[in-house]
Amino acid sequence: MKTSGKTTLSEMAKNTSLYFRIVEGRSLPAKDVSGTSDPYCIVKVDNEVVARTATVWKNLNPFWGEEYTLHLPMGFHSLSFYVMDEDTIGHDDVIGKISLSKDSIGAQAKGLDNWLNLTRVDPDEEVQGEIHLGLELLRDAKRIGLRCHFIEARDLAPRDISGTSDPFARILFNNHSAETSIIKKTRYPHWSETLELELENRELTEGGSVTVEVWDWDMVGKNDFLGKVEIPFACLHKTPLLQGWFRLLPLGNHEDDAGGKLGALRLKVRLVEDLILPSMYYQPLIDLLVESVISPAEVEDSSPLTMLEEVTTVESRQDVAMTLVKIYLGQGLVVPFLDYLSTREVNHTSDPNTLFRSNSLASKAMEQFMKAVGMLYLHEVLKPIINRIFEEKKYIELDPCKIDLNRTRRISFKGAVSEAELRESSVEMLQGYLSSIVESIVGSVAQCPPVMRVAFKQLHKRVEEQFPEPENEDVKYLAISGFFFLRFFAPAILTPKLFHLRDQHADTRTSRTLLLLAKAVQSVGNLGLQLGHGKELWMEPLHPIILCSVASVKDFLDKLIDIDQDSVSEVPQRAVFLPSVTVKEGYLQKHKAEGPQLLSRFAFKKRYFWLSSETLSYAKTLDPWQVRSSIPIQCVCVVERVDENAFQQQHVMQVVTQDNDGQMHTIYIQCKNVNELNQWLSAIRKASIYNERMLPSFHPGAYRSGKWTCCLQANRTTLGCSRTHSAVTLGDWSDPLDPDAETQTIYKQLLQGRDKLRKQYVEAETTTEEEKRLNSGLLPDGTDSSRQLLKHRQAAAARLLGVVLDLEQAHATFQQREREEASSLILTP
Repeated sequence: MKTSGKTTLSEMAKNTSLYFRIVEGRSLPAKDVSGTSDPYCIVKVDNEVVARTATVWKNLNPFWGEEYTLHLPMGFHSLSFYVMDEDTIGHDDVIGKISLSKDSIGAQAKGLDNWLNLTRVDPDEEVQGEIHLGLELLRDAKRIGLRCHFIEARDLAPRDISGTSDPFARILFNNHSAETSIIKKTRYPHWSETLELELENRELTEGGSVTVEVWDWDMVGKNDFLGKVEIPFACLHKTPLLQGWFRLLPLGNHEDDAGGKLGALRLKVRLVEDLILPSMYYQPLIDLLVESVISPAEVEDSSPLTMLEEVTTVESRQDVAMTLVKIYLGQGLVVPFLDYLSTREVNHTSDPNTLFRSNSLASKAMEQFMKAVGMLYLHEVLKPIINRIFEEKKYIELDPCKIDLNRTRRISFKGAVSEAELRESSVEMLQGYLSSIVESIVGSVAQCPPVMRVAFKQLHKRVEEQFPEPENEDVKYLAISGFFFLRFFAPAILTPKLFHLRDQHADTRTSRTLLLLAKAVQSVGNLGLQLGHGKELWMEPLHPIILCSVASVKDFLDKLIDIDQDSVSEVPQRAVFLPSVTVKEGYLQKHKAEGPQLLSRFAFKKRYFWLSSETLSYAKTLDPWQVRSSIPIQCVCVVERVDENAFQQQHVMQVVTQDNDGQMHTIYIQCKNVNELNQWLSAIRKASIYNERMLPSFHPGAYRSGKWTCCLQANRTTLGCSRTHSAVTLGDWSDPLDPDAETQTIYKQLLQGRDKLRKQYVEAETTTEEEKRLNSGLLPDGTDSSRQLLKHRQAAAARLLGVVLDLEQAHATFQQREREEASSLILTP
C-alpha cells in the first residue's frame, strides 16, 4: 500500500466488466432444406471468441437464456454476436451478426435490453489486429516527402483456408502510393521496410489524411481487405514523427439490417467501468466497515452497514451483498460480518415464520457467502446425481394437466402407457433421485467448508436465543435449512448451468424433472411442515419420502454445527478457497512434445488435469496410484490460446512456465470446445493472477521445423509476436478477491444514496427528527437520551459521508489529471 508521496496515474487501474445475456432469437431465416435451421450463437470481443451457446435444433425462434460476465482490465472496442446454422456435414452457415461498440454499450446507463435486427456479414468489416509503424514528414532543402517505416503487424484476420493470410501493406496520400513486400502464410508479418512518398510544396498545405492499408494477397481473384489506419495530415505538422501500434479499422461501410429479413436477437448487455484508486484512498472506508462488525455501535442503526442497507436498491442488493462478503473474506472477518447482520434481522423479527423470508441484506449476504465458499462443496455433493439425470433423460410428470401420453410411447416397448402407469413410474424415478440427493447431502458434513459450519453455528445460536419457546423448537433448524436447502441446493438443482454443474441448460424433458426435484428438496428444507397446504396436491405421492427424511436432515444439521469455532481461524486471504483445494479438474488432451514430430491427431494424448492455486497437475488416469506431473502455478508466465494452424487443431491453449534458471517451458493442451477452453484459460489465469513473472507478449503459434508458425521467425527465443490477455477472465464465484475494486463498488452505492443519508441524518433538524422517532415509538418519551441517540446517529452519518466525500474528491483529482494527460497527446496509437 502506498502511504506517502504523490500518487501517479500509473498507480491507478481501470476495471472493465462486461455482462451479456443472449435471451432468444426470432424470425430467423431457414438455412436447411427441411425449411428450418439449427441456430447457435458465437460471441466475440474484439474478434476473439469468448462464448458459444448451445445449438437449438430445428427452430427459427430459439430460446437460449445464456449469460456471461467478462473481466477485461485492458478494455475492449467491440462486442459481436454471430448467429450460425449448424451443419453436420460441411461448414456451418452464417445467418447474421450484431455488432455493438463499447461506446454504444456504455451510453446506456442501465444497460441495453432490447431486440436487435441481425445484419449481413461483410468481409470488409471483419477486420482485426494492429500494425506497428513509424510515419515521418520530411522537410529539408533537398526534398519534401513522407517516410513510412512498416515494422510489423499482429493478430490479422485469417483470410485463407489454411487459417492464415498473405499480408502486404500500402501507404496512400493524395495520388501517391507505395507497397511493401508480401509475407506469405502468416497473421503476424515482420516487414521492417521503409517506404517514401515524394510530395510537392503545395501538398503541405492541403488537408486530408494519410492512409495505411493492409491487404491479403491472392494469386487468383481480388485481394482481401485486412484493415486500415487513417492519420490526419495536420498531425504530422505538429508531430513530424509518429511511431507506435495502431488499431486496424474497417472500411466503414454502413451495416444494413436487411429490414429485419435476417431475424433478430433479444440481448441484455451491461458495461461497468470503474477507475480504481490506489489502496490508501479506500482504507478509511474499509476501516469503517471493519469497525461495524468488530466494535458494533451502541446505537443499532448508526453503523455504516445499516446505512448502506438503507440506500441499497432491491435490484443492486445481491451485488452489494456479494461485494461485502468478498471484502470481509479478504479481511478474515466474514463470520462476524454474517453474525452482525443475522443478529440484527433475528432481533427485529417477532414472527418466526417470517424469519429470513425477505430479500434483506442479511439474507442476500448469507446466500452469496454460500456461493462464494461452498461452490466446490456443492459440486462434490450434487454433480454425480445431476449428471445421471441429464444422461438418463427420463420422461417424468406428476401433474395430470401436463401429462402427454404421446411422449410416453417413445420410451415404452409395450405400446401405449396409461396415465396411471406413467404417474407410478414417475413417482418411482423421482423417489430414487430424491433419495440419492438427500443421502448425498446428509452424508456431507465432513466435506462442508468449516467456515460455513461456523457461520451456521452462530446463526443457530442467535435464533435459539430469540425463540427459546418449546413451540419454536424447529425454528433454529428452519433458519439453517432455509438457506442450505432453499437458497443453495434447490436453485442448483433447478438450473445446474448457473452453478457450473453443467455446460449447457437442460432440455425440456430434463428441465421438468429438475423442477419437480427442486420443489421436493424445498419441502425437505421446510422439514415437511407445509406439505398439503399448497395448490400442487399432485406432489402428494412424494410426501412420505419427504417426511421420512426430516429426522435425518435434523441430525445432519446438528452435526453440521457441531464444530469448535476456535479451530477455524479466519485470516485475511486473496482467494475464496484454500490453496490446496482443487478448483477445476477434468480430462483434456495434452500435446506430446517429446520425441519425433507426429501427425497432429496422434500428438495429443488424453490426460486428467487438476488445478489448484498452487499447482496444475496431470496423470494418465484418475487412479490414485498414477504418478502425477505437476507445474507450479507460481512459475506460470503465459496462459493463452494457440492458433488453429499451429497443430491443425481447434481449441488448443498453451501454458508457458519459467524455471529458476530462466528457461521457458511450454505445455499445449486441447479442450473439447470453445467454452471449455475459455473456462480453463480463465481458471488458470485467476490462479496465477498475482504472479510477478507474467509476460506482456507470447507466440500464438508453435515452434516447428525451425521457425515459429505464427510470425515465421527462426529464433526460438525471440520476443512474442502477440499481446497477452492474461488478465481477461470469466466472472464467477472463483474470482480472486480485490479489496480496492470491491470497496469502489461500495463507495458507488453510498455515493448514489448520499442525498438520502444526508437528508435523513444530517440536514434535518434534531427536534423534527426526534419528533418523528418519538411518534413512531422508536425512542423513549421524555428522556434526554433520545437527543443523544439522534446526535450519535448524525455523527456516524457525517463520518461516513465525509469518507465518501474524500473519495469523490480523489476521483475528481485523478480524472482531471487523466484528462490533462490525454489532451497532451495529439494522437493515441
